[in-house]
Amino acid sequence: MMKLTVFGIPNCDTVRKARKFLEQHGVDYDFHDVREQPLSSATLSTWLEQIPREQLVNKRSTTWRQLSASEQALADDAQAIALLQAHPTLMKRPVLQQGSQLQVGFDQAKWQQVIGQ
Repeated sequence: MMKLTVFGIPNCDTVRKARKFLEQHGVDYDFHDVREQPLSSATLSTWLEQIPREQLVNKRSTTWRQLSASEQALADDAQAIALLQAHPTLMKRPVLQQGSQLQVGFDQAKWQQVIGQ
């Protein structure tokens, strides 16, 4: 199986649940803390080719509610990338990456398909 990477922040409940799920299934994965190591614009651009920005940006987060109306407009991918780099906690978490495949958020059934169990 291709190496898995989980992107998120360690104190997020959903990320903790996802990591626990992988550990319970004996899956080897890398964890990327997006607060400690912000994602590059190239990575975010690649992701946005597969995922709509409305799906990647968490509009229910506290960080989102603190943004100005102009910041929340998300007119294009470039604005979404700049916003996600400035505020890594705006990313819907976790993001599971296996090769070029991405899963946004923790959905146990979808993750079981990815890990082949």
